[in-house]
Amino acid sequence: MTMNALTRSQIYVLDQDEALDFYVGKLGMEVHTDADLGFMRWLTVNVPGDRQREILLETPGPPRLDPKTAEQVRELLTKGAMGGSLFLTTDDAHKTYADLVAKGVDITDEPTDRPYGIDFGIRDPFGNHIRIGQMHEQG
Repeated sequence: MTMNALTRSQIYVLDQDEALDFYVGKLGMEVHTDADLGFMRWLTVNVPGDRQREILLETPGPPRLDPKTAEQVRELLTKGAMGGSLFLTTDDAHKTYADLVAKGVDITDEPTDRPYGIDFGIRDPFGNHIRIGQMHEQG
């Protein structure tokens, strides 16, 4: 048995509409799926042009979490103690950084030249950490 692709990742958000405003409105992602499954809203986004990889923007709750656990997750997320992490790439880290600053995105780390490329950090409205990098050519 061999795995051949990573198709979905998941992060917790406290409000899916606010998450859409951030991930689509500020980061420029596209809505992949927005479906009411009855027991939950299945909301995924993707980087433009890459519909093979989705990020599930999930609110803590059923069916995965019981009410008590969901409340604990919301509390930890609000404190910034349980945020997930996403790693994105860009062709121009400095331009992307300037665009996000202009949009009022919470910057946690300015662009820095590192051995693998130039990257910087941001945080979504729920405490999830995001690294955005302009990677050096692999030789």
